[in-house]
Amino acid sequence: MTGVLPAFSSAFARSNAAALLPLAVGPAMSATDCERGPADAVDLGEFLVLIARLIADNVDWETRLKEMKRSLIHTDGVELPSVDIIDPDKPVLELRIYGDELRLLGNIVDAHFPECDTLVTTGEITVPGLFISDMDSTMIGQECIDELADFAGLKAQISDITERAMQGELDFESALLERVSLLKGLDEGAIDRCLTERISPTPGAKVLTETLKAKGTRTVLVTGGFHHFADEVARWLGFERVVGNRLAVADGKLTGALDGPITDASTKEAVLREEAAKLGQGAVLATGDGANDIPMLQAATYGFAYRAKPKARTAANGRIDSGDLTSVLTLLGIPKSEWVED
Repeated sequence: MTGVLPAFSSAFARSNAAALLPLAVGPAMSATDCERGPADAVDLGEFLVLIARLIADNVDWETRLKEMKRSLIHTDGVELPSVDIIDPDKPVLELRIYGDELRLLGNIVDAHFPECDTLVTTGEITVPGLFISDMDSTMIGQECIDELADFAGLKAQISDITERAMQGELDFESALLERVSLLKGLDEGAIDRCLTERISPTPGAKVLTETLKAKGTRTVLVTGGFHHFADEVARWLGFERVVGNRLAVADGKLTGALDGPITDASTKEAVLREEAAKLGQGAVLATGDGANDIPMLQAATYGFAYRAKPKARTAANGRIDSGDLTSVLTLLGIPKSEWVED
């Protein structure tokens, strides 16, 4: 598997970052309450090196760094040992803390760069051996069942259930079965129309998937949605395996039931662990947006919440709020010259 190219910074970038946040080492706050998946952590005795990488595309990013420094002066036991600008054109910043409180570093970054795409992790950031992703509102910009419901004149009713389920307010399985039952009698041809007229990839989805594949990463699409959509989306974007639910069809119409077992949050996590076990070693990347994705995001080395619901965003150690999934490649340290673009 191809590794990430070493980070770089110009002399100006290094001196500028050093002036903003000079080298300093402090003890950790407490044991982390945010466990991640397998990674090659850098262990310095009782402390780990915690890394936050962020795309600081704010025009006032230097001011924000200075404010971060001032705030840390008044935070007992926490100091930033280093700041590096690894891509001065964006810029992409990398912050490092010696400690064991991963969530604390994430909170510090979020307080000063709340709208920036970010990854907070332990150990050196590498190209993952496995990429596993949710589909609806992550790799595509829509919720398929909501769009399909529009062909039955039920979009408002079904989308309300979808939103509450993704927020974690409803049991996923019950909400799924209720929504599917409302589609009983819909012509199967509505699925193809929906795919053609309503469904489109999110920005950067294909570039992310194809670039990782070119670097030897295994790609898996796992969804609480339906194979009728997911199989085609996987073909569009380059996923090698698809796991999802199946709508039952009889005499050319939806029966209002599912065909086969339900793919839910536990399935997503199980697929991740199954694929990771086959991989043997190496980092695991996951992307998702809803409560149903939380176990998968937490089990991954790099769990990215994509324009996510609050619960999923809190559970993840990465976030993409900009809406462009190529930010994941940037945060992994893969230069644009190596992206696979049509």
